[in-house]
Amino acid sequence: MPDKTEAIVVGGGPAGLTAAVALAAGGVPTILIGRKPLQTDNRTTTLLASSVTALETLGVWDLCYVQAAPLKTMRIVDDTGRLWRAPEVAFSCEEIGLDAFGYNIENRTLVRALEERAAELRALQRFDDEADTVVPQEAAVAIHLAGGQTISARLVVGADGRHSMCREAASITVRRRELDQAALTFNIAHARPHHHVSTEFHTAQGPCVFVPLPGDRCSVVWVASAKEAERLSKLSDDELSETAEKRSHSILGRVHVEAGRHVFPLAIEQPAQFARHRIALVGEAAHVIPPIGAQGLNLGLRDAADIAELVRKTIAAGEDPGAAQTLRRYDWARRPDIASRTFVIDVANRSLLSDLLPMQGLRAAGLHLIGSIGPLRRLAMREGLAPSWRRAPDKVHGKNSRSA
Repeated sequence: MPDKTEAIVVGGGPAGLTAAVALAAGGVPTILIGRKPLQTDNRTTTLLASSVTALETLGVWDLCYVQAAPLKTMRIVDDTGRLWRAPEVAFSCEEIGLDAFGYNIENRTLVRALEERAAELRALQRFDDEADTVVPQEAAVAIHLAGGQTISARLVVGADGRHSMCREAASITVRRRELDQAALTFNIAHARPHHHVSTEFHTAQGPCVFVPLPGDRCSVVWVASAKEAERLSKLSDDELSETAEKRSHSILGRVHVEAGRHVFPLAIEQPAQFARHRIALVGEAAHVIPPIGAQGLNLGLRDAADIAELVRKTIAAGEDPGAAQTLRRYDWARRPDIASRTFVIDVANRSLLSDLLPMQGLRAAGLHLIGSIGPLRRLAMREGLAPSWRRAPDKVHGKNSRSA
């Protein structure tokens, strides 16, 4: 194995795998460092249309789309029980010319498809290992592996999560705000068909969303206070099934909770920079936000696409992919997208939790306007899928998609 290459990706999760595949598919010699995950994680991800298009371009989507469920309608139901309550709002993908807003897929299925595609790329080599130390130097970054080997590259892509070693090595500071909320995730089987409708119940402690999976199944992301999420996680299967059915107002009929639950404390994390000292950050190393609006991994996939495209063009022009000016371009490219998504999600979450009547009234009025005014509703749908400045006609996952 070589001890030096153009790019090294640290982290074998979906964002890191996507970055490695995108770099290698663009002809950039790349090494991926990351343990192959155990295929026991039953969590799911909602891939929005722009992410599906990106995975199609990389040759990944054809390997997994049959195991994904399309999301054709998104409903928001105010279940806060407050005096000022918003009307129910439903968004239909057909109104903006799409067959689906996106697809819900189990993480292990997506990771398998990315791993399969990665194994096909001659420009990509894999170390099933962990980075022990990351040391930025003037002309390269040296990485010492837990297995004893040392490799280096002109650019390192840090996809190693919210406790990123790469971010620390680059001396990038992070502003963190812990939220007194946690997300409980699990999957359910149910008696009635979901008809590809994702329903989000807004409660006084956060949203609880039922997202379609193939067959009569859904994934559930239940955001509540940290104490309540912990209590829910300790219920028996029968107790949690009954509680979930009650929370869903029985729209899916009888509910049966499947094996596997996860509880995640919520926070908002914003690095001061997204790249420095020959290290570029993607995924949760670059942003941590609450699981609202299916933005988290979709942001990470856009990180991966942007760094891969920038590196490909930089190398083609004979320039250094890890140079300071290259990293500044990446920072400028990602900052508006990440900052705007973080701001909107933070405001939406705060407005839902607020006990102030004026805030509750503003939230209810805003949802009423979005639901009743066609152009505003369509704008909200398009902006929710991807920022307007990133969209192009050939990148909209629409009527002619094979996987639709």
